[in-house]
Amino acid sequence: MSKLESFRNIFKIHDLRQRILYTLGLLFIVRVGSHITLPGIDSTVLANAMANRSTDNLMGLYDMFAGGAFSNAAIFALGIMPYISASIIIQLLGAIVPYFQKLQREGEEGRKKITQLTRYGTVLISAPQAFGTISVLKSYTFQGMPVVPLEIQGFWFTLTAVLFLVTGTVFMMWMGEQITDKGIGNGISLIIFINIINRLPFAILDEIRLLQMGDRNFIIEIIILVLMAFIIAGVVLVTQGTRRIPVQYAKRVIGRKVYGGVTQYIPLRVNTAGVMPIIFAQAIMFIPSTILSFFPENEFMQTLAGFFSYNSYTYAGIYAIMIIFFTYFYTAIAFNPQDVAENMKKQGGFIPGIRPGKQTSEFIDNILTKITLPGSIFLAIVAILPTFISKMGVSGSFASFFGGTSLLIIVGVALDTLQQIESHLTMRHYDGFMKSGKLKGRRS
Repeated sequence: MSKLESFRNIFKIHDLRQRILYTLGLLFIVRVGSHITLPGIDSTVLANAMANRSTDNLMGLYDMFAGGAFSNAAIFALGIMPYISASIIIQLLGAIVPYFQKLQREGEEGRKKITQLTRYGTVLISAPQAFGTISVLKSYTFQGMPVVPLEIQGFWFTLTAVLFLVTGTVFMMWMGEQITDKGIGNGISLIIFINIINRLPFAILDEIRLLQMGDRNFIIEIIILVLMAFIIAGVVLVTQGTRRIPVQYAKRVIGRKVYGGVTQYIPLRVNTAGVMPIIFAQAIMFIPSTILSFFPENEFMQTLAGFFSYNSYTYAGIYAIMIIFFTYFYTAIAFNPQDVAENMKKQGGFIPGIRPGKQTSEFIDNILTKITLPGSIFLAIVAILPTFISKMGVSGSFASFFGGTSLLIIVGVALDTLQQIESHLTMRHYDGFMKSGKLKGRRS
């Protein structure tokens, strides 16, 4: 069966069709909101001011994650990153604070409480980020004309603009949750996905413009990008790999002898966490630049901001360490060896040569730790590639899109969403897109 026939099958299933259309509708609203400028902003002056500013910095990367909403001074300018930052904080607290650990063990009721606290945290994080964004916009000018007219720069403009930005982030958070519950795929990841995809034409056009001006060497850029594509393809293949642990289950046990044993396998992924470590680490890396944006006139703060600039080696080093940390952290949340060992023991299963219970848990944890390390290192290498590639003459926006974080997120989210569509088709006895088994979805 052709892929076209599989695509047509999607629209034969009423529930799946409704979910996809619902998801596309909300994602369309996300894109519309990225073009609605904040009240009081002079859009003409803003467009000219942004056209003369370099995108080879962290703000340019932030704008890519926000789908151009920041450069448009739109109501969705903060993007979904405040929500992700709040989620990180809540999950970190779940690892060290007994109250949050208790909530995690309370099932559905605990999950609802954690979701509510995450929403409150989103508001608390987005408020100072909104104030910093407004401060940056006030400092932008073009030929002496400010982006925010001087006659309205005051308390009420700042207050209303902050309210618009915070409300926009909360609305995006709500849409992401609705996509996850009633649509298809992970809503938050899909919002980031569609925002990054939106910047592709702009990255290509910027690079073409630089090539026409003679500021870029076309042949060198093609060679660099081809090498980067091979590296990323290799990382995707490696991180999709698994290590299988054999588990024997007894059909009948008489005394200490096992009769009719059945052997199954526990698949441990090299990259259990998927693209979430990159999203988490990137959200954290935006925080220093947000805080430093409060002091645009302070020379010391701007010098400090240079160490956290997107093209600095300091930024690349910290970013890589955080990706490795969050890979282990998210893997520990997604896969608990102790729970797996307990379930195996209850079902009468055991790993040959390993005693059930604690020793099984320690064995699985040891294997998981060893196979997660290369996966986390490969993710970190790909994520920081643009920092080094941009120093070879490739523009930051172009390198960011094709060379690291963005491409990994696009591939990861696309595979996750395709896997969910595949599940719906398979449940209704339709052939899906992954019939050959060569394409594997990843857990998000």
